[in-house]
Amino acid sequence: MTDGSTATDRAAVPAQRGAGEARPRRRRRAGARRLGVLVAALVLLVLPPWWTLLAAGTDWPLPVVAAGTAALVGWAVGFPFLMLAGHRSSSRDDRAARVADTSLGVVWVLWTCSVLGAVADGLLAGFGVGGSGGSGRARLVAAAVLVLAAVLLGWGYHEAMRVPRVRRLDVRLPRLGQGLDGLRVVLLADTHYGPIDRAAWSAKVTELVNTLDADVVVHAGDIADGTPERRRAQSAPLGAVRAGLARVYVTGNHEYGSEAQGWLDRMSELGWDALHNRHLRVERGGDTLVLAGVDDVTAESSGLAGHRADLAAALAGADPELPVLLVAHQPKYVARAAEAGVDLQLSGHTHGGQIWPFRYLVRLDQPVVRGLSRHGDRTLLYTSGGTGFWGPPFRVFAPSEVTVLTLRAGGPEDQ
Repeated sequence: MTDGSTATDRAAVPAQRGAGEARPRRRRRAGARRLGVLVAALVLLVLPPWWTLLAAGTDWPLPVVAAGTAALVGWAVGFPFLMLAGHRSSSRDDRAARVADTSLGVVWVLWTCSVLGAVADGLLAGFGVGGSGGSGRARLVAAAVLVLAAVLLGWGYHEAMRVPRVRRLDVRLPRLGQGLDGLRVVLLADTHYGPIDRAAWSAKVTELVNTLDADVVVHAGDIADGTPERRRAQSAPLGAVRAGLARVYVTGNHEYGSEAQGWLDRMSELGWDALHNRHLRVERGGDTLVLAGVDDVTAESSGLAGHRADLAAALAGADPELPVLLVAHQPKYVARAAEAGVDLQLSGHTHGGQIWPFRYLVRLDQPVVRGLSRHGDRTLLYTSGGTGFWGPPFRVFAPSEVTVLTLRAGGPEDQ
């Protein structure tokens, strides 16, 4: 008698068992790599402040050094758990998020000031300022670092929490019809309603927008961190935004961590047109502009059915002779927009860097950090510096904005 299996079948069993055992090993190795990267990042964040403030010749009494070291190490150990509780767990503890986010901003600013302080200390030593021995110069540098960090954090908090400034510019589109000349597009991006309740701030932003006489109001994504139900009060003022022709919205990457479809539904409930890989047409003076939008580039990896950045679907049925304004959350989508002959792309995502010098890291991922730029023969890109903020409630050398783009008809020579 036989068991009915072939030699090939029997040989496949150990191979399948081996493949099954290999998967957990790969996951463990990937987890170990992620842990290693996290530990390295935290060490790099706390090492410059520790060195500049406590160790670089300051000769503080031992209790001072021990207390400072314990504070930095305690933050490095506790921070990942606070972030998980505040941003990754199903319950999303807003209190934990506020502590994690604020402390991250403080440490980042302290890191920057400490690096600058270490450079200044080296220059002073090179010029013989303060002598070659003693702790006077090192303590002076440490004090200056703390004062500078405190000033930047206070100013940065004010900049983050204030109602954004209005930034105005004319954008000339050669294919725009004369009937649409002077069309006013008001751009919001990255409001990031989140753990800090900013319902009053949101209402003031809406009041500001309603003074700008907008024909079209655009929200370029990252409306919130949290579910529509949890951020309902903060998002409610958007329902009172006024526009003569259209109010349109696209998803950002943060929506895909907090019910992206729910936010599309919420914006529709508030009277906005969700440009979920679709377009609509606005008309004035006998001329037409195509307003198109795509999901964020992270949408496809979210696993949500029907969510991905699909420019072909967004433009399906649009007259190719008409000018196109495309809303795409991330500036790097402009490469595809240029290939498709889009006239103007509006984006956000970068926050202008939010806390200097983070803008230089953003630039590694995005072609533009903020402002108007040209890509190819036809396509212009405007990247908003952001209306709100994400995470740390600070903006340092990266002011928030509500943008008024006045579209002008005319040739490129007038640009």
